Amino acid sequence: MTSAASPAYRRLSVEERRGQLLEAALGLFAHRAPEDVSLDDVAEAAGVSRPLVYRYFPGGKQQLYEAALRSSADALHRCFAEPQEGPPTVRLGRVLDRYLDFVDGHDAGFSALLRGGSVVETSATTAIVDEVRRAAAEQIFLHLGAERPGRRLGMLVRTWIAAVEAASLIWLDEGKSPSASELRDGLVDQLVAVLVAGAAGDEETAGVVRRLLAQERPGGPVADLARRLLPLVGEAARLL
Repeated sequence: MTSAASPAYRRLSVEERRGQLLEAALGLFAHRAPEDVSLDDVAEAAGVSRPLVYRYFPGGKQQLYEAALRSSADALHRCFAEPQEGPPTVRLGRVLDRYLDFVDGHDAGFSALLRGGSVVETSATTAIVDEVRRAAAEQIFLHLGAERPGRRLGMLVRTWIAAVEAASLIWLDEGKSPSASELRDGLVDQLVAVLVAGAAGDEETAGVVRRLLAQERPGGPVADLARRLLPLVGEAARLL
């Protein structure tokens, strides 16, 4: 009587093995601060020995963390990609949905990344984070129809991106409350409000707002925000 044949063992290629180790590291860095993850942890998660991790990442944890960070940055870049179709606020909402989903799935790692101060933070890791911020800004400018924005519009959008990061960190600190959809809607409202306020003193921003309004739906997010704000604006005007 012959025994059943065992599955054939297949040696992983260099890229496959490296990808396996990186995937294990990403899982750990997503939910733990970088300084709390050791190479032994990565080796255990990947089911390999510590020397094998060094073989593929001779720079040790620093090299592994930077590779994991680059992978996360690439994932965030994909979050920002959105076709230029439909109302701008709807497009922005879809981008924020993907972004918040990423934040939700990388809670501790995202916090460590943006708060800084990690023992593995270097000029290289900072550059990767800044690259993500630039990519986000470029996509926002693209959808605003202002690929080469002036200083005032550029500052408004970059300030809003910083506010999105801060709101994401607070959201994590507060146990992911309110819901992701409520946070998304609030952030969309915030950008619209910032642009409208900026339009009062900057003709370029005013032009952007006019183009956005022309593309929005009558019953969409901008109309809803206007309905909620107009009574307050009227009340403020009566006090002046």
